[in-house]
This record gives sequence, structure tokens and C-alpha cells, in this order.
Amino acid sequence: MSLGVVMLCHTALDRAAELARHWAGHGCPVVIHLDSRVPEDQLRQLKGTLADVPDIRFSRRTVCEWGTFGIVQATLDAATLLLSEFPTVGHVLLASGSCLPIRPVRALLAHLADHPQTDFIESVTTADVGWTVGGLSGERFTLRFPFAWRRHRRLFDGYVALQRRLGMRRRIPDGLRPHLGSQWWCLTRDSLAAILSHPRRAEHDRYFKRVWIPDESYFQTLVRQVSTRIESRSLTLSKFDYQGRPHVFYDDHLHLLRQADAFVARKIWPQADLLFRTFLTPDIDRAERPEPSPGKINRLFAKAVERRVKGRPGLFMQSRFPTKARGGNRMAAPYGVFQGFAELFPDFQTWLAEAVDARAHGRLFHPDRVQFAGGESVYKGGLSDSAPLRNYNPHSFLASLIWNTRGETQCFQFCADDDQAIAPTLAADPNANLYIITGAFAVPLWLSGREASEMRTWAARLQKVESQFLKLLGHPETKARVRVWSLAEFIENPAEPLQQLVDDLNPRAAHRGKTLPRLIDLTGFGSFLQDLRNQGMQPVLMGDFPSDDELARSQLPLSRPQILR
Repeated sequence: MSLGVVMLCHTALDRAAELARHWAGHGCPVVIHLDSRVPEDQLRQLKGTLADVPDIRFSRRTVCEWGTFGIVQATLDAATLLLSEFPTVGHVLLASGSCLPIRPVRALLAHLADHPQTDFIESVTTADVGWTVGGLSGERFTLRFPFAWRRHRRLFDGYVALQRRLGMRRRIPDGLRPHLGSQWWCLTRDSLAAILSHPRRAEHDRYFKRVWIPDESYFQTLVRQVSTRIESRSLTLSKFDYQGRPHVFYDDHLHLLRQADAFVARKIWPQADLLFRTFLTPDIDRAERPEPSPGKINRLFAKAVERRVKGRPGLFMQSRFPTKARGGNRMAAPYGVFQGFAELFPDFQTWLAEAVDARAHGRLFHPDRVQFAGGESVYKGGLSDSAPLRNYNPHSFLASLIWNTRGETQCFQFCADDDQAIAPTLAADPNANLYIITGAFAVPLWLSGREASEMRTWAARLQKVESQFLKLLGHPETKARVRVWSLAEFIENPAEPLQQLVDDLNPRAAHRGKTLPRLIDLTGFGSFLQDLRNQGMQPVLMGDFPSDDELARSQLPLSRPQILR
């Protein structure tokens, strides 16, 4: 019993010749199908190159366009020729001109000898397939596809839409239950011959000629009718990305391919000289290889797909600009955002930098100027303190700041009168830690010394902006970590919220005694809020803030240092 190989070729014919010679040199006869779109002179050159190899044949040429029946027809013609020309062949392997045997051929022959009646072909019902791309898993069998997707995309899409609108459905031939799977299989001679000589083959061929991508379903479906034993897996390593395009293997994938549990790998870059030189050496010259580790390979491919789709969090680059739909709006590291704290604690930034061992900035989104820590005009990553430059793309400004300061926690103040264009980014970012004291925006208005009648309009506008921000943070899709206190709640026990934010932002820090920042004296603020009410503005975000008399009687420790333990 031997192995025969059907090779479908259309490009890189020098490599195809090298592969065919390798298979034939190990006792595996080869039938090559060359796409009829390849010029005749290239066919003559390929035949001349392989003229000294007796066990190589060339089948009738067919146009092989992706997604059409041409690929199946080419396979059928080549397989028919192979079975007729080489009667001792026990298994037939379908390969392409870019399929490289990555384990010794003798190992493959030994494996097939141990399973003489087994068909190795991925064959799964449409309901169980999760890798189809484009939404046509079941419809590929019930609609008609007379137009090539790549050459006539508009006709293809238009005809699909028309069939859906009219409710058109094809009748699947009796006895057929559609299956899908990898194009690359290895079938026994008996199963393949049964498919080729099936009494209903003409009916089957007519049906599959209007199925979309029939090379993934023709043999996968029909083998279920003729096989006595199916092992639903391919002996060929073929990986695809999230768009359904095959991964290409290069020289730097050598170590990866050596650990694969497959016998053949596809798709190999034609210029991967190291791979061809390594794997096409005579079997006797090959060193012992480590045990295959398919689990590790699958994990690597899963990570590669994730990196391709999402990239590294917070990194924006020319080759891949992440989109919100794929989770690409996440910053590179956790960071803290504080609203209302600087209004209550004059030295809050200094205290915060020491308490959480972080870089404490001012108001990064101040309408006039970016307030970097230390008053810098240009910060890491070449970031300018220019507000117009920042406003050109606030999301990228913050992403660049977090990316270029990795390893150091960044914190900044955010106020109701700052530029709010960054608010959706903050709400959607899982790395954002937001700490908000609602209603604290009124404290600077009160400290300005101006009458409530003058501040009423300004206070109403700030309250509206802050309310909209809180509504955004309350959306079910918000991913940021948000902690909110009303001003009245906060002043009852300032130590607890401050302890909480320190634990959140620096959980590994030793819990040392730490004096709280000085809280301003809020005596008189209650009267200011009442004056706002008298002027027609309802200050609701401050909570049930006590009047001046109640504040005096409660003996709240508003300015006394506390110990954080």
C-alpha cells in the first residue's frame, strides 16, 4: 500500500516542482493539476523540469477560481487519473503547490499503514461549524451562486439579496446532508473511487456547481455516504485569520512547525528557503524531533488573531489602527481620574503623588492649557500643553500619554468645565478608575466671592454638564471603574473614600500612616447653595448639604488632619 498525491498548482511552479520531486522520491506518485490560466510555456517548462521523474503525471487543465466548482473539478480529474495510473495506491492526499511536508514521508506512510481503512477528512455538519466567514454557512447550500465572488462581487451580492427577497431555495438532493470542512484531505482508495463512480455523481455535480465554495463541502458531504471509517480531522496544518484568509508560514516559523502534530503545512511562502531546505532533506538526514504540541500551537494562533484584531492595548500605529467595535479603545495601563477633589483639597495633587506613588497631573483637559505635572510644557512622547493640539484628537492624546509612561501610574483632575469630548473614552475604558465628588464644582464659585445671582447661570451650566457625565457613566456598557460620592456624603467621612482610592490605585503599597490632605473650611457654603436656590437654580448634585448652623453643630472634622491606616 502506498500514498498518492494530488497537487493543485497555479503559482511558484519552481517550488511545486521541488515538492513533487520530493513526494515521488519517497515512493508517492504525484498527479499535478495546473490552473488553465497559467500560460502554456510555463506548463511546458514544468513538464521539462520533471521529465526525469517517472511517477509524475499531469491532469486535464481547468480554470480554478476561488469559491467555484473549478477547484472540485480539477481535483476530480486529477484523482481519476491517479487511481487509474497507479493501482497500488492505498490513500490519496490532496495538497497544493504551497503544501510542505513537515514530518518525514515515512512517518506519514507508517501512520496510514496503521489506519488502512480510515479517511482523514474534516467533515462537520453546518450547525456545528464555527469558522465560516461571511454569514453563508447554511445558505451556501440553499441558494444559487453562478457568479464568482472575486471577479463579480456586485453581481454576487445582488443575486444573493434577490434570492433572499424572493424566498428562493434550492432543493438539496435526497440522501445528502451537507457537511463542511477543510479542503485538504487524505482519503482511502475505496472511498475516493466510490465518490468518483457513484451512480448519482452527475446529479451531485450539478448540485454542487451552484454551491458556494464547494471545495469545502463536496468531498466532506459525499464521503459520509461511502466511507466505513472517518476521522474528522485533516493531516494538513492550515490556519486562518479572523477574515478567513490563510496564515502564511515564513522562515521564522520553523520552530513552530516542528512542534505541529500535522504531517503537512500550508501555506508556505515561496521564498521561505530555510523551511524548504529543512523539511525537504532526505528522511535519513533528519534529526529526531520533539513530540508534537498542538495545544501550544493553537494557543499561539489564538493570541496572534487577538493581537491582529485588537493589537496591544493603548498602542496606535500606522499598520493597525484599532477600532472601538473590536475593543481597541483600551489604554495601555490603569490610570486615575479625579473630579471634585482638587476643589476641596488645595494640596491634593501633592498628597496624591505621595500616597499612591503616581504621577499626579492637573487638569489635562482644561480649555486653555494642558496642566502636566510639574508645569511641563512638553511631556513624555512629545506631548504639547497646547489645548488646540490636544483637542484635535483627545482620545489619542490620552492614549499617547498612558502608553509613553508605562510603568508609572498616571492620575489627573477632570472638571465639569473641562473639554468633555474625552468623556466617552473614559466611560468605555476598563483601565480608567474614576473617583467623583458630585457637586464640588460649586465650591470654586463660592470661593470666588461673587454673589449667587452672578454665579447662578454658570452653576446651572456646570451642573448640567456633570449630570450628563454621570448619566454616561451609569450606562450598562460602561467599563470604567467608577466610584461616586455626593459632596454631602463625602464631608461626613473624608478618610474612607481617600483610603479607598489609595487601595485601588496602589494595592501593593505598604499601609503606612498617612496624614490626609487639608480640607478647606466649608463654613458659609450652605448659605451659598441656599442663595442659588433663591435665585431659581436647584443644586441637586451636592446631596443634602447641611446649612451653616447644622454644619457648626455637627462638629464635622472638615479641616482637621486624619490618619489613614
